[in-house]
Amino acid sequence: MYSHILVPTDGSDISAKAVETAISMAKLLGAKLSTISVKEPFPYSAISEMQPVPPQEFYDAQERIATARVKAVSDAAKAVGLDCEGFTVEAVHPWEAICDLAKDKGCDLVVMASHGRRGVSALLLGSETQKVLTHSPLPVLVVR
Repeated sequence: MYSHILVPTDGSDISAKAVETAISMAKLLGAKLSTISVKEPFPYSAISEMQPVPPQEFYDAQERIATARVKAVSDAAKAVGLDCEGFTVEAVHPWEAICDLAKDKGCDLVVMASHGRRGVSALLLGSETQKVLTHSPLPVLVVR
């Protein structure tokens, strides 16, 4: 059915539910598992020359956080006997990085979390899951 599953993670509790689902599915189907954590680019300010955090310190912190998230997924997969390839990617729009990686790595399913917001709050907050659903040619399983 599915041979390569991608599960994005942001380290949140709701994301952990998607990770559990992806790991269970990969184990059941004998599928390959990959995970991605998207790092924020440095927030350059056109107004001020002074930044509260130096760029290198920001990059290092972002990489450390993203790597820890990916490692947590890989460790959870390893605990049930699965290998999991992890990726950290810097992107302005996480949904684009998720769609691009899924395509580049030959994934055939994306398993993502959603907070389940509806109405105006969903429109105002914008959902990376909604954007992946809209733009990905691959099937997307949404976990709440």
